[in-house]
Amino acid sequence: LRKALSTNRIDVIGTDHAPHLLKEKEGGALKAVSGMPMIQFSLVAIMELVREGILSIEQLVQKMCHAPAELYHIERRGYIRPGYQADLVLVNPDHEWTVTAGCVLSKCGWTPMEGQKFHTRVEKTFVNGNLVYRDNKVDESHRGQELRFKR
Repeated sequence: LRKALSTNRIDVIGTDHAPHLLKEKEGGALKAVSGMPMIQFSLVAIMELVREGILSIEQLVQKMCHAPAELYHIERRGYIRPGYQADLVLVNPDHEWTVTAGCVLSKCGWTPMEGQKFHTRVEKTFVNGNLVYRDNKVDESHRGQELRFKR
C-alpha cells in the first residue's frame, strides 16, 4: 500500500467512519460489523507517511482533498479558492502525542488507534469558514452544509 501511494497507483485516501460499539465488533469476520471509527485520526495517520517520506505533503493534499472532490464532482469543495467553502484543518507538524481513550470524540467511545504515537496534531478545524474544533472540543453550534454535485 505504501508503494502504491508513493507511486500514485492509489489516487484517493478516504475513510468510512463506522463508529460501532466494541461489542458489535465481536464474533469474527462473518458476524462482526465492518469498519471502524477512524475519521478523527485519518489525517494524522497519513501525516506519519509524510514524515517518513512515503508521501509528500502535496500528495497528501491531492489524495485527501482534491481527488475526492474531483472524483465525486463535488461543487466548491476540495480546494482553497475564491468562491469555495472554507473547509480547513490547521495542523502542528511537530507535536508528538499519544492517543488515549480520553481524547476520543466518536460517540462509540473507542478507537483502534489507542496507544498510537503521532507526531502531528490537529490544532483547529474550520467548516464553511466556521471554527468547529480546537483543544479537543467540537463546537456543535456550526454544522456542515449539504454537498452539491456537478452531474
